[in-house]
Amino acid sequence: MVTDQQVRRLRKLMQKERTLRSAAAKAGMDEKTARKYLREERMPSEMKAERYWRTRQDPFEESWEELLSKLATNPGLEAKTLFMDLQRRYPGRFQDGQLRTLQRRVKAWRALEGPPKEVFFDQEYRPGELCQSDFTSMNSLEITIQGQVFEHLLYHFVLAYSNWEWGTVCFSESFESLSEGLQNALWELGGTPKAHRTDRMSSAVHQDIHPESFTQRYRALLRHYGLEGLHIQAAEPHENGDVEQRHHRFKVALDQALMLRGSRNFASREEYVFFLLKLFHQLNIGRQERLKQELEQLGRLPLKRLDACKRIRVRVSRGSTIRAAKNLYSVHSRLIGEMVEARIYVEHIEVWYAQRQVERLPRLRGQGKHRIQYRHIIDWLVRKPGAFENYRYRKDMFPTSRFRIAYDTLKKHHSTARASREYLQILQHAAMAGESLVDAALGQLTQQSEPISLKAVKTVLESGDKIKTWEEVEVQPVGLAGYDELLEASEVVSC
Repeated sequence: MVTDQQVRRLRKLMQKERTLRSAAAKAGMDEKTARKYLREERMPSEMKAERYWRTRQDPFEESWEELLSKLATNPGLEAKTLFMDLQRRYPGRFQDGQLRTLQRRVKAWRALEGPPKEVFFDQEYRPGELCQSDFTSMNSLEITIQGQVFEHLLYHFVLAYSNWEWGTVCFSESFESLSEGLQNALWELGGTPKAHRTDRMSSAVHQDIHPESFTQRYRALLRHYGLEGLHIQAAEPHENGDVEQRHHRFKVALDQALMLRGSRNFASREEYVFFLLKLFHQLNIGRQERLKQELEQLGRLPLKRLDACKRIRVRVSRGSTIRAAKNLYSVHSRLIGEMVEARIYVEHIEVWYAQRQVERLPRLRGQGKHRIQYRHIIDWLVRKPGAFENYRYRKDMFPTSRFRIAYDTLKKHHSTARASREYLQILQHAAMAGESLVDAALGQLTQQSEPISLKAVKTVLESGDKIKTWEEVEVQPVGLAGYDELLEASEVVSC
């Protein structure tokens, strides 16, 4: 078979050789064949006839109409599903090796006669018009803080035109996380675009049955920064494609940076956040030219940030607790029966009464949890020691493991009532004298196997001796002689 390369060589040789025979011989073809290709002025590949016939009988010819009816009803059916159905209904007629034939035929049907596919339209963005944001999980990167797994999300902000990006570490897709992350990005950027697009997160977007597209709090946030609110359609994440793509690329860049660092463990959360922000700065360096065009079109920032918190009015219960963000928190017993304002931030809750902040509590993650601070209720627990044994939140009354050990030791040597009374007095003393000092004193009493009581704790604290606040643990070197004996053993036992 003559190739295109031979014909091209023939045409070059015809400009040098005197005869067609000589040129054809050097091109590696017959003189008659050479004359044919010179006359046609087409390459062999262009003269090849299209094959429209089958080289073997179609095994699905008799069943194709039946398959077409099923594909017309359910276009999403896979060829493998149809093939397995044929094998069940016609045992022995179709062999596994024929699956590929059916897959090719179904693929051709989809391309020629099947339903139209969704078209994605490339968007052209203009400077300063649109920003996008979304939350993404960072757990796949296996970040640890002091050896402990650090599960968290990243609020990710991206300018659609320049791809300038910024992020804030958070732990839930709450409005507080959205508000803080968006404001952090805008103040770092130094201006506001015209519009902000999110996915259909419940903290910002109402369900379709609601007359308003956005929640009241989210509308207030947009109004404060002069942003137009946009959101994607349900189950269409590609409409927020810029930030979705940046999720992937940023995680790849972070993964590479962690490999260069040589460790995914950080000494503190602050060190990890600094590492993230440094990476954002590095990535944004290459976008300065387009970012400059955006900055010229951005609007001005407001005079101050909007408080990224939710404010609720709650009454303090008889148990000296309030319920905020579907979790339970204790406050001082002086506030029982009073109406207080709880300001719910991303990572903490402030309790205000009479225009004064009376408590600042770490916010619990999740729902249905509780945080009871013994200092808030210990005065009344000492007066009612009988309520301690069956107190619903008794576990929160053991600030450290040594306090728990002390209580269990007291129960071994005394009745439950006396053990509760003695322990609560020790706990009250910890609230007044210092939890760490009492914890160390309990550790010393336990280590020396001395009786535990409030008097004993006070004696240790008043002795003037230096109290160790931790125990020195000495690990003996591991002896390897036993392993050598196993390796030298002549008899091997298989298991």
